[in-house]
Amino acid sequence: MEIGFYPLTAAARKRIPTRATEGAAGWDVQACLAGDICLKPGQRALIPTGFALAIPEGFEAQLRPRSGWAWRTGVTLLNAPGTIDADYRGEVKVLLVNLGQEEAWIRDGDRIAQLVFSKVLPVEFFVLEEIDQTPRGEGGFGHSGR
Repeated sequence: MEIGFYPLTAAARKRIPTRATEGAAGWDVQACLAGDICLKPGQRALIPTGFALAIPEGFEAQLRPRSGWAWRTGVTLLNAPGTIDADYRGEVKVLLVNLGQEEAWIRDGDRIAQLVFSKVLPVEFFVLEEIDQTPRGEGGFGHSGR
């Protein structure tokens, strides 16, 4: 599958998302900043990437946290996964939040998230007069124990 990459800045032209390994599911995305940003504990920021995407119809991109960075710093995505729809053509931005105990610095070129692409299944909803029962029933959060 081909994904259109549209750089909005000269710096972004050299920052096409890449996979860290051949088997990686996610494509690393870098920050495109004029200056460093300090995220204090509990603070959030919308970080630009300097590019837009042209995703084929029937697909989506999901922005997800980078696990190692989240583990080391406590910085993650506030809306994980963040969906980029096939018809969106604006700049890809990453909503970061610092859930850690210390300040975290985001610098130009830092790998701040990863993109994972998936197919969107077309569905049609229909109204039910009643719903079939399953062994699980209404069991939700914590229903299966530890």
